[in-house]
Amino acid sequence: MRRIGLLGGSFNPAHRAHRAISLAARDALGLDEVWWLVSPGNPLKDAATDMAPFDVRFRSARAMARHAPIKVTAIERRMGTRYTVDTLARIKLLYPRHDFIWLMGADNLVNFHHWRGWRRIARTMPIAVVARPGYDGDALAAPAMAWLRRFVRPAYQAKSWTTWRLPALVLLRFLPDQTSATRLRLADPAWQRRFTRGAPSLSQPSTPEPRS
Repeated sequence: MRRIGLLGGSFNPAHRAHRAISLAARDALGLDEVWWLVSPGNPLKDAATDMAPFDVRFRSARAMARHAPIKVTAIERRMGTRYTVDTLARIKLLYPRHDFIWLMGADNLVNFHHWRGWRRIARTMPIAVVARPGYDGDALAAPAMAWLRRFVRPAYQAKSWTTWRLPALVLLRFLPDQTSATRLRLADPAWQRRFTRGAPSLSQPSTPEPRS
C-alpha cells in the first residue's frame, strides 16, 4: 500500500508555501508521495476575475512541483467532480492499493463546516491540518472543530495514520512560510504569461493509472 497525501487547491498560482507544506507533511506523515489536485473551480468562491484558466494554474503547479515527490493531477476535471467529498470517494475506489490522507491548511478548517458533506469527508479518510500564520486561533474555534475535536490524534503519532479509526484528525505545525497567492498576484499581475507558452503540455501523463 502506497501512502499518499492529497492536497487540493486552486493553485492560482502555485507557490513555494504549497511545496514546503507538502514536503514537510511528507516527512511528518511518512508519505510516499503528495498529489496536488488542481481544482477546476471552487464552489465556495465567487467567479473571481483574477482566477487564471485551469491550464495556466496546472502548469504553474507542475513548475513548482518539479524535482519533488509531488504529482500534479487534473483528476477532478477528468472525473467531473465538483465537490471534495465526491472526489475523495471516487479516488479511494480508483486506487484501492493506496492509503490516502487529506491535507488542508488551518485557513480551510475555519470554513470546513461550509463544505458539502464535511463530516463524510472526515469519515472517508484521515485529515491532517497544517498550521497557517494568523489562522491558528480561528481554526481551533471553528464550528467544525466542535465535532472534530474528539477525534484529534497527537502529532507524535502522525506516522501511524493508516491505523487510525475514522474520523481522525491530526494538527501539524511546521516552520511558517508567509507566501500568499493573493500577494503574488498583486505583485505580478501578468504572472499567467509565464505559463502560457513553453510549459509542460496537459497532454502529458499527470494522473496515476488506477490499480486494482
